[in-house]
Amino acid sequence: MFSHFFIDRPIFACVVCLVITLLGAVSIPSLSVEQFPDIVPPTISISATYPGASAEDVANAVAIPLEEQLNGV
Repeated sequence: MFSHFFIDRPIFACVVCLVITLLGAVSIPSLSVEQFPDIVPPTISISATYPGASAEDVANAVAIPLEEQLNGV
């Protein structure tokens, strides 16, 4: 029923198409386009404690294994 209206009135259908196209063309300049959008990279914070150990022991026993396991993240 809706399609019969436009089939019976082809000039009206063309005018509607032209109006829609013109409205789209007029609205294109108002669209905002950014070349480089603001993207915040994800960050991970890990805290590990080893009471009573020296800095070298913490690096060897905690930091290096954590870095190896989390390398893909």
